[in-house]
Amino acid sequence: MFRLNLLIVLFLFGAKAYSQKILESPEYDSILKFQSLSKNNELSLSDQFAYAKKAVDYANALKVDSVIIKANHNYSLLSIYIGNFDEFKRINFKTLKLSKSINDSLAMAIANHNLGWYHHQNRIQNDSAYFYYTKAYKISEQLELTSRQVEILINISEIQDLEKDYIGSEESAIEAIKLAKHLPEDEYLMESLWLLYTRLGTGATTMKIFEKALEYHETAYGIAKKMKEGFILQLSSENNLAHVHKEMGNYKKALSLYEGILNYKELFDLEPDFYALVLDNVAYARYLNGSKDFEQMEQMFERAYHISDSLNDQVTKLYVTIDLSEFYKGRGLEDQALKYAEESYHLATDISSNDILLESMVLLSELKPGDEGKVYLKEHIKLSDSLLAHERSIRNKFARIEFETDQIELENKRIATEKLWWTISSIVLLVASALVYIIITQRNKNKALKFKQDQQLANEEIYNLMLSQQDKVDGARAEEKRRISQELHDGVLGRLFGARLSLDSYNLNDGKEAAQVRSKYISELKIIEEDIRKISHDLNTDFVAGSKFMDILKVLIKEQCKAYQLMYDFDYTHDIDWDLVSNKVKINIYRMLQESLQNIYKHANAKTVKISIELKKSVICLLINDDGTGFDPNKSKKGIGLKNIKSRVDELNGTVVFQSKINQGTTIKVKIPYTP
Repeated sequence: MFRLNLLIVLFLFGAKAYSQKILESPEYDSILKFQSLSKNNELSLSDQFAYAKKAVDYANALKVDSVIIKANHNYSLLSIYIGNFDEFKRINFKTLKLSKSINDSLAMAIANHNLGWYHHQNRIQNDSAYFYYTKAYKISEQLELTSRQVEILINISEIQDLEKDYIGSEESAIEAIKLAKHLPEDEYLMESLWLLYTRLGTGATTMKIFEKALEYHETAYGIAKKMKEGFILQLSSENNLAHVHKEMGNYKKALSLYEGILNYKELFDLEPDFYALVLDNVAYARYLNGSKDFEQMEQMFERAYHISDSLNDQVTKLYVTIDLSEFYKGRGLEDQALKYAEESYHLATDISSNDILLESMVLLSELKPGDEGKVYLKEHIKLSDSLLAHERSIRNKFARIEFETDQIELENKRIATEKLWWTISSIVLLVASALVYIIITQRNKNKALKFKQDQQLANEEIYNLMLSQQDKVDGARAEEKRRISQELHDGVLGRLFGARLSLDSYNLNDGKEAAQVRSKYISELKIIEEDIRKISHDLNTDFVAGSKFMDILKVLIKEQCKAYQLMYDFDYTHDIDWDLVSNKVKINIYRMLQESLQNIYKHANAKTVKISIELKKSVICLLINDDGTGFDPNKSKKGIGLKNIKSRVDELNGTVVFQSKINQGTTIKVKIPYTP
């Protein structure tokens, strides 16, 4: 948990001489009046904020930097209270700039601290937060603002811990503890010390220095006991101590501590999320301790799960699901273990908990059969390598930020003395850049045109190769047909013909009954002969002209839908003579279908796609419809896929319409002139 020391302390302005004229001006009186109203707690926050804004407006009109800074301070504080973080960032940037112009070190320290806090609370801009905190710390150190130094070091330590720079986090925490010993002991200071020792203990646990971790958590526990409002912090320290013992394999000791926390009946009412976490820890510790009361442990796990789910506490729910998976896996109940391992995997992905994510990947690799399990194992290795590389880079980044902070200060002083020359140089550079931009843009356009032409030629070659391959297949098929036809004609028909002649000769024998029998077989042989001749003729007839392109599209649709796990329906007309349609049209239709299927797979989450090609009034009509999530065409920015389809249709002098609604699928209608 990071803090801002009530966000901002009051400015300790020095004895700055205001002229009597400014002090007696109506604007200054208005500033004081509105600032007083903005601090009136009997008013609503929105009214206080409005009055603080008026004070800032009057201060800007007065054009006295120190007055503006003071008004900005109060305004930025209220910006936080009403949740307007962007305004908080904007006003502190302005304050930082003004404080530099009048060399107000305290104002610079506070503005940097505030900007560091702004980026810190976003949780994803830790490098920017570290940058501003470092600047604020250096100024606070020069001004000997010990309490502010402690606050900044607490936040820097947390950032380093989040980025897994455990050594750096430990160094910052120890430095903060040394400084805190020079401050008067009060409830707020003790809470800060508890937080610092807890962070040291957590870092030591992560680095497997268990004895040191126990020492730090014991110290934190002792601080919490001395506090008036330290009950929950005490329990939290006991939970941390139990966790260390569990990591050491001292399951009996860990269970004793966990159960001791659970004995506080009022815990559920005070901190239900913490209660759920402890309940999960007790159940898992009992399992690790060899308890056979699986039913009771299962009930405890389920209650912890339902509490965290009802509170929408994703972090506690994540710990419960991973423990449940291990619990069921250890009992040989692989279906239940797999269910919670998958849920843990998705939760860890959503909240970016890499440690649990890695643990869930190992579980899934063991629970999933064959290649499915190997996928998770490979993903585990990849993520581990990525995190290791990130940890190494982040340490270098923090060191580089500290170095760059000093360099920036020196650079700013140098820039201030050469501002005029830089302005002139900037104008010259701007003109030169504009000329270079025009030249580069023109060259890029030429390159793009050349690339487009090369792509068109490549598409032509690809399509011709496909046709050539299809011709070879068709030639082999036709040759096989001719061979079978020849065999039927020269072999079977020849023998049948000879048999019929023989029967004709026997037909001259006397006897009415014999003559009837022979005549019957001769007629049957004639029928067989005609059937074989018909088969031979059909086999020697080539397939319908113009079916080659449709065969290519069928293969494309079949293979793509199989790869993307889509059900499909492909309907097309026989009215189009594709042999007379230009390769350019066919290539673009092929590419549009390919692009559309890729878009459906990537973005639509569809299960079924319907594709049809029709000929209406000398226009080829291509229709692609899916049952996916859809989008709002009026609000959504078209991606590269849809832009490519539009570009291809324009190239063919056709039209395309994208029809889509949220959760109602998407339909693409393409119309291309049919000019054989």
